[in-house]
Amino acid sequence: MDQTDNEHDPFATIDRRLHAASAKLTQGLSPNATVAAWADWMGHLAAAPGRQMALSMRAAENMAAVIRDSALGAHAKDSPFKPARTDHRFRHEGWARPPFRAFAQSHLAVQDWWQAAASDLPGVQPRSAERVRFMLRQMLDSVAPSNLPAFNPEIIEAATDSHGGTLWRGTAHWMRDGGAMGTNTRPGADTGTAHLGRDVARTEGQVVFRNHLFELIQYAPQTGAVHPEPVLIVPAWIMKYYILDLSAENSLINWLVGQGHTVFCMSWLNPTAEQADLSLDDYRRDGVMAALDAVTRIVPDTPVHGCGYCLGGTILSIAAAAMARDGDNRLGSLTLLAAQTDFSEAGELLLFLDESQLAFLEDMMTEQGTLDGSQMASAFRALRSEDLIWTRAVRRYFMGEDDQSADIALWNADTTRMPARMHSQYLRSLFLENRLSAGRFAVDGRVVALRDIRVPIFALGTETDHIAPWHSVYKISLFTNDAVTFCLTSGGHNGGVVSPPGHPHRHHRLGHRDAGALYQDPDAWFDAHAPEDGSWWPQWQKWLASHSGAPVAPPPMGNADAGLAPLCAAPGDYVRVR
Repeated sequence: MDQTDNEHDPFATIDRRLHAASAKLTQGLSPNATVAAWADWMGHLAAAPGRQMALSMRAAENMAAVIRDSALGAHAKDSPFKPARTDHRFRHEGWARPPFRAFAQSHLAVQDWWQAAASDLPGVQPRSAERVRFMLRQMLDSVAPSNLPAFNPEIIEAATDSHGGTLWRGTAHWMRDGGAMGTNTRPGADTGTAHLGRDVARTEGQVVFRNHLFELIQYAPQTGAVHPEPVLIVPAWIMKYYILDLSAENSLINWLVGQGHTVFCMSWLNPTAEQADLSLDDYRRDGVMAALDAVTRIVPDTPVHGCGYCLGGTILSIAAAAMARDGDNRLGSLTLLAAQTDFSEAGELLLFLDESQLAFLEDMMTEQGTLDGSQMASAFRALRSEDLIWTRAVRRYFMGEDDQSADIALWNADTTRMPARMHSQYLRSLFLENRLSAGRFAVDGRVVALRDIRVPIFALGTETDHIAPWHSVYKISLFTNDAVTFCLTSGGHNGGVVSPPGHPHRHHRLGHRDAGALYQDPDAWFDAHAPEDGSWWPQWQKWLASHSGAPVAPPPMGNADAGLAPLCAAPGDYVRVR
């Protein structure tokens, strides 16, 4: 019985609706996947008395280290337990003083013990061990002393200095955010569309094409001459496109136009339940290929620089492989920004993705028609809960601080949905079965291969990316034969990409592999390329220019003779759909 049959089976409908209701309570996490991971780990630990004794000794050693450190106090040379490099919870100087030092060290000691308990246990499925470690981290993050006013010196200091004002403001925030619960709005975020076109998404341009999936924006030239090859940007439909067009100083699009490039960008429609049947191939055919068709009608007889960000880079890679297979040579180069083509090392997003989890999600999406934006946002925040959930809550509700009204915060609150059919296909064929890099992904009934792509590639990874880990992004050089320039920049999935020149404390590594050269693994590549200070943006523009012709007069805005007359000013209408 296929999925269509199940939709009309009254008994299957009972199960589906039960699962959908459960999913709303668990944020889409399958209880079966959770129970199976714990059972696997606990069963093997119960049958390993030697490991139990080793863990008992570790617990005693950790306790002794905390007691010794507390006794030495200010005379201690170094703390026995240190937070991870990305953990900022205990950086305030108050955590070095008693009794707060003991609170922090005790928490980190417990964290160290549980990490050891869930690691390197023979017989446990690696996926189960990773799931257990992830869930343990979530639990420990929730009870960290940094979350409790009486145990956090920074909260106490701020409350004392403000005569309780920070706690009063925090209470007001908590009461106001309570009213936002149950909506599609992240509490504390200002998501007014009045900001669009004024504070963000403000680069001048025109919508020159529109269909049921996207609007195509052509940006007005800012220089007297431009490189003849246009740049087509394919953002992910998991996000609003203007992450690449934030405020003027943080806009990659605005900066690129200012460097003498003709830039087009797709703005995807935020789907509703009515678009539940949109497929992954719809996004390729009616999305990427339709946009490419429009660009080449406006700027004919010249190759196009394709640029894809995140999921947009994945679908652009699929399109490029299909074009190579079919002899379509309209692409002049391919840029992939934090985009995966191989999903075997896709990080913690893979932790709970198996048949049980996917069936659970499919039932939920069948009932809803889409995967809701707030559900996706919750999953992403859980990957970095210490920063994106707990630290934010502490600063907002106990320190009385407003959320930053920065451009990226406005964008982050402007969530999108995913069509049920497309998201199911994406998770199954790419994440779960990894068909693209395995040579089993079909377009129009025939398999495509990344190795068929015969254009130079620029790939960008970000060092602390928790959505598209850079080791995974780097593997484009394993599955392609043409020249690949790989750039690794500081920052995460979004902050690393939004890295304008002049931004402090930024660095990047840059390396090039000639067509046909031998493969170098990512860790060896990292060791062989020293970091360089500054933004990666100029490096990419220099690479684009090296694959472009001499500047010419800018093309017209749209092409009325080809049915592509400008429809409205950027940022268009689709970006405003909630």
